[in-house]
Amino acid sequence: MDDKMIVKLFLERNEEAIKNTEAKYSRYCMHIANNILDSLRDSEECVSDAYLRLWNSIPPARPTNLKAYIGKITRNLALDAYDKRRAKKRSDATELAYEELSYCIPDITSEESVVNELALKQAINGFLASLKKSHRIIFMQRYWYLSSVKDIAKNQAMTENNVKVILMRLREKLKKYLEKEGIKL
Repeated sequence: MDDKMIVKLFLERNEEAIKNTEAKYSRYCMHIANNILDSLRDSEECVSDAYLRLWNSIPPARPTNLKAYIGKITRNLALDAYDKRRAKKRSDATELAYEELSYCIPDITSEESVVNELALKQAINGFLASLKKSHRIIFMQRYWYLSSVKDIAKNQAMTENNVKVILMRLREKLKKYLEKEGIKL
């Protein structure tokens, strides 16, 4: 079933929408959640919560890209669960990905400015649009999906060292791009 039909089922409050979403996107959502949480049980709970959040958000939302919409919901729920768990213990893989980016991207949460957050979001989108496709995929796999360097190397048929070098250069390029856009650390 295509995404437009699934969204239509949500809008009609038809429970088949959840079943169809699960059939089509459960692996995708599990991949996102498990990259962040590194726990099958926690990831399953997160994905289940994502379906509930999806049910409660459509309507009024009318997503044009259901995959991106459920992916974002899953990622946000997984990050929330990760933050709660991190209070108890730290996960090296996720912490490392965030630490890598901390040298390039300012901490806008301390400024609490919607304008600054929007400017940063637009600048990062512009940066991503400027990259060639293979580099954009590597960047997104690492910093959006929080995939390990090892997994990225495997998926892209590259060596881990090659992926690390590309990521390092992309971070440097991002930092310069953001400075050019007037966004300072």
